[in-house]
Amino acid sequence: MKNYIEINKIIKNFNDEINVNGDKSISIRCVLLASQAIGTSRIYNLLESEDVLNSLKSIKKLGIDYKKSNNCYIIKGFGLSGFKTKKKVNIYSGNSGTFARLVLGLLVDANNQITIKGDKSLSRRDFSRVTEPLKKFGAITISNKNYLPVKIHGTKFLRPIKYVERIGSAQCKSAVIFAGLKTPGLTKIKARKSRDHTEILLKNLGVPIKVLKKKKYDYIEVNGQTNFQGFQYVVPGDISSSAFFIVLTLLSDNSQLIIKNVNVNKSRTGIIKILNKMNAKILLKNQKKYKGEVTSDIHIKSNNSLNAIKCPKNLNSSAIDEFLIIFLVAAKSRGISTFKDLGELNKKESPRLDIGVSFLRKIGVKVIRKNNDIKIIGNPKLKLNKKLIVKNFKKDHRVFMMSCVAALTLGGKWKIYDKDSIKSSFPDFIKLIKILGAKIN
Repeated sequence: MKNYIEINKIIKNFNDEINVNGDKSISIRCVLLASQAIGTSRIYNLLESEDVLNSLKSIKKLGIDYKKSNNCYIIKGFGLSGFKTKKKVNIYSGNSGTFARLVLGLLVDANNQITIKGDKSLSRRDFSRVTEPLKKFGAITISNKNYLPVKIHGTKFLRPIKYVERIGSAQCKSAVIFAGLKTPGLTKIKARKSRDHTEILLKNLGVPIKVLKKKKYDYIEVNGQTNFQGFQYVVPGDISSSAFFIVLTLLSDNSQLIIKNVNVNKSRTGIIKILNKMNAKILLKNQKKYKGEVTSDIHIKSNNSLNAIKCPKNLNSSAIDEFLIIFLVAAKSRGISTFKDLGELNKKESPRLDIGVSFLRKIGVKVIRKNNDIKIIGNPKLKLNKKLIVKNFKKDHRVFMMSCVAALTLGGKWKIYDKDSIKSSFPDFIKLIKILGAKIN
């Protein structure tokens, strides 16, 4: 079966409602926390992507059973000491840095050696930012500390630590929080602002975790070895997946869209704040509180009067997964947009800052780059009338989806490779753009 799509026609004049797939960050955290709960957890609308399915297969290898009934995944846990392995185990995390890093935190007391492997992309990403603090919890043996595969053999003699997370990585912070759950005493964390789904979920489960929010850092205390009961959770839509449809609507002619029941946690809505500063006028309606999170319907209308932005650096972490698609909006805006300190983009599934700059230049957009800062010279009249081939060598799902949005809004004849990459995070992407009228070969 061919692993590319062809798009030869722009999309316009749609007015619809859609539901995107469940939030990936929350889905993986729910799977891991259900594996540590006492009793049965029921998780509805779990994202059925390769990343999440690999998480389920991995907890099964660690002694946790699950099954699916209709739209519900049922996971039976045995508490914080529930992982049971009688021999060495290999688990495969695929492309998911979230799962691989977070599960390391839960393996600090593993009674046998566990080896965590990933695909080629994940195996190029730095794991020392997680393994180094985890080693401080005690006599934990971790080998190949910088890159996957990582081997970990835990200890029953854990001690709490004080940890400063300076990058703004929710994965690093959450791995230490999870290790703190297993450890007697008080684990203390000072963490630069990042998504806080782990803290919200644990508070909702009654785990003794304290969070003091300051301007740049959160101060977190975890009182370890407190078991919690199985839970029920309905996973809301993913804001990162919604981002591609937000921009698709914004850059299409005479179109509007409602994306239903999306998680709009403040640590994740940087894209909406950035685009509204560019005159997008995206509205959040029907907001509801759900177990500490906030969900909303997102209302978007097309807009051909977008302005450039000098993007505030304090929005970087809350839009870190959406900058590729934000760059596309900047390319169609009036004026020069400036983005600074985006080095973390090159440490994602692919070197996204490098790829984003290269892609914009490929479609005729002038970009000025200095280290990790870029300026994008926008052109509201940008249209393409040529053949373009996008070979997604790193097989990055967000590069594929960004390319599709560009093809559907800028014109030209496109051949976009590696459509299978979307299986890791947003398997319904192509189905949904077809619903809106996209013509795809």
